[in-house]
Amino acid sequence: MQIERLVQMVFYLINHGHVTAKELSDFFNVSTRTIYRDINTLTIAGIPVLSTKGTGGGISLIEGYTIDKSLLSKEEQQSIYQGLQILQAAKYPKAETALSKISAIFRHALEPKWLDIDFSHWGSDEKEKIKISDLQFAILNKHIITFLYFNSELKKSERVIEPLRLAFKSHAWYIIGYCRLKAEIRTFRLSRIKELQIMPEIFERELPADYSLTSKCRENCKIPVLKLKFSPEAAYRLYDEFEEDQVCLHDDGYYYVTVQYELNNWTFHYLLSFGKYVEVMEPETARTMLKKRAADIVKLYS
Repeated sequence: MQIERLVQMVFYLINHGHVTAKELSDFFNVSTRTIYRDINTLTIAGIPVLSTKGTGGGISLIEGYTIDKSLLSKEEQQSIYQGLQILQAAKYPKAETALSKISAIFRHALEPKWLDIDFSHWGSDEKEKIKISDLQFAILNKHIITFLYFNSELKKSERVIEPLRLAFKSHAWYIIGYCRLKAEIRTFRLSRIKELQIMPEIFERELPADYSLTSKCRENCKIPVLKLKFSPEAAYRLYDEFEEDQVCLHDDGYYYVTVQYELNNWTFHYLLSFGKYVEVMEPETARTMLKKRAADIVKLYS
């Protein structure tokens, strides 16, 4: 489409400076006549494109031109800048450099910094952070990675993975990849990965186009539905940790939450963090398992 080509042309000129119509026609796979029509369109739109003929002639933008008002609204520029801030907080490679350049280009539109993003947990240090740049390299260049992995039961296993995607979901980073041990695509929480290594071996696999981390994936798994009853004293946590449509305030003053959780140690440790302010209503299996863990705690103090 012409509008897409026009936008790309402006950025091409910003990046390359002085170019010829032939160079642009080859790059965009159109005729030089089309290029000159596009230049005329850009000029009418207020973008200062210079076109000179003869030896040493060519096409360029007026010196010092920035795109702060011509192509993107102030709100769009703010969105781009904030997106880069998120990448910077995630330790994404070269995000700091990109932020500096964007700040210079959009300098007239950016408001004072109001957003501060830090994905690390309270009390963490640099040694605990997974090197995002290493994982990016492995995914983009299709290198096998190996690591030690601790599951929710704290059982350790050695994994050889074909990394396919890095994802951030529900307060944590995950690596999605084909696990050669399990012979299927698995999701691994980065905080449980230790001794990550990038191997020289190359793989060819691609992530299926229909793969998703949404709740639909959970519905396909045999994960039980828990019905939980919370006392009003726990209300301050509920809307921070559950979706709004999962929480319902009843006439009895209690909050009822319906959520899917695996019946494992993580789930029960999480529920126990609410102390006496939560009761598992269903399923009965979960009630029994939580009751046993609570009894074990009582034994420690009896």
